[in-house]
Amino acid sequence: MKTVRRILGTDLPVALIVLFALLPWVWMLLTSVRPEAELTQSPLRLVPNTISLANHIALLERTSFAENLRDSLVVAVGAVALGLLLAMPAAYAFARLKFRGQRWLKTGFLMINMFPVVLLILPIFVLLRELGLLDTYFALIAGHATFTMPFAIWLLTAYVAAIPAELDEAAMIDGATRVQLFVKVLLPLVLPGVVAVGIYLFIASWNEYLFALMLAGRNVRTVTVALQIFIGENEIHWGLLTAAGSLVALPAVALFLFAQRHLAAGLTGGAVKG
Repeated sequence: MKTVRRILGTDLPVALIVLFALLPWVWMLLTSVRPEAELTQSPLRLVPNTISLANHIALLERTSFAENLRDSLVVAVGAVALGLLLAMPAAYAFARLKFRGQRWLKTGFLMINMFPVVLLILPIFVLLRELGLLDTYFALIAGHATFTMPFAIWLLTAYVAAIPAELDEAAMIDGATRVQLFVKVLLPLVLPGVVAVGIYLFIASWNEYLFALMLAGRNVRTVTVALQIFIGENEIHWGLLTAAGSLVALPAVALFLFAQRHLAAGLTGGAVKG
C-alpha cells in the first residue's frame, strides 16, 4: 500500500508535471528538424519521417541570427560580470558589517522586486537616452541589473551569513585585510552560492525580452527580439522559428545541466546556519 500511495501521491503527479513542462520544448525540437514539406502535411505526425538540419542551416546562412546569438551572449556575460561584481561586496556588507540604515536598505532592495518590471522601463529609457547610451551593450547590461540585482544580493547575503563569523576573526588576527579576508577566505566557501547567482543572472538576461525591445533593437538585437522576424502578418516561418527557438534554449539548458550540483547547493546553502 505504501508503494501504491507513493506512486499515486508523488511519482505520478511529478511525472505529469515534468511531461507537461517538457512537451512544448520536445515538440519545438522535433518541428525544427522536419523538412519543409512535412510542415504542411495534415495531419502532422508527432515523429518526423526524415530528420534534417536544413532549417538550422538556413537560419544561420540566410538571416542575422548568428549575430543575434553573439549579442545575447555578450549581454548575458556582461550582466553576470556586473551582477557578481556589485552583489558580492554588497552581500558581504549586509552579512558582516553594521551600519546606519542597513535594514531599510535591505528592505528597499526587496521592494524593488515587488513592482512590475515595466515600471522601470520609462525612467531607465529616459536616463540612457540623455546619456546617449541607447542601443548599446551597456544599456541592456545595466537594465538587466536593475531587476536581477536585488535577488542576487539577498541570496548571497544569506549564504555569507551562514559562514561562521569566527573565520573572519581568525583571519583578521593573522593580519588579513578585509579584501584578503573576502577573496581568500569567504569567496571559496561561498562559491556554490556564487555559481547559483551567476546561473540565475545569465538565464534571466538571456531570456529577457522587454528591456531588449525598448532599450535596443537596431545595433544590438538579442535573440528574444530577433525571434519576431519569423512571425509575419500573414505567414509564420515555422521551420526557422522553431530552429531559432531550439538554439535559444540550448545555452540555458546546457549551463543548468553542467552546474546543477552547484546550483542546488547555492540555493539551499543559505537556508541553514552553522
